[in-house]
Amino acid sequence: MAKLNVFNHVSLDGYFVDAKGDMSWAHRSDPEFDAFTSENARGGGGVMLFGRVTYQMMAAFWPTPMAAQQMPEVAATMNSAQKVVFSRSLKKATWQNTTLIKRGLVPAVKKLKEESKKDLVIFGSGTIVAQLTQAGLVDRYQLIVNPLVLGKGRSLFEGVKGRVELTLNDTRRFKNGNVLLTYSK
Repeated sequence: MAKLNVFNHVSLDGYFVDAKGDMSWAHRSDPEFDAFTSENARGGGGVMLFGRVTYQMMAAFWPTPMAAQQMPEVAATMNSAQKVVFSRSLKKATWQNTTLIKRGLVPAVKKLKEESKKDLVIFGSGTIVAQLTQAGLVDRYQLIVNPLVLGKGRSLFEGVKGRVELTLNDTRRFKNGNVLLTYSK
């Protein structure tokens, strides 16, 4: 059975986007962190799952010449990977290798976990992270804590009812001040 992983940036005060929905603050580049990002991309990452907002943001950037120039390995992986976008309002998904699922997030992800030969990974997409956390379907969380306070924004776990106990599996500190925390359920 495939595992479902969440990979996301959060601020020190726990937000994955600021009050305006922006997450450009999460791009604190330095050679060490850039190498980590490229290394992750070379690993193939598995099937990528997105909500509509994150999908549209990613689809607007990764297929562009600018993405290929700035981060060629990551762009190649993002564009060639199998992608699934969950949206009731999106009419069609035009980014290569993308399947659009309009209804039934939890049953669809259960089926993907059962049938996929590759692990699943969610980038961004706080709404689906919260729903899949609530359903007990997320196996691992990799959170990059960025050294800044936003004051307001959206929590990655908005709407989760009750306690979710996790186990800390690993930490990694980067020179740019980011810290990677890896948890499993």
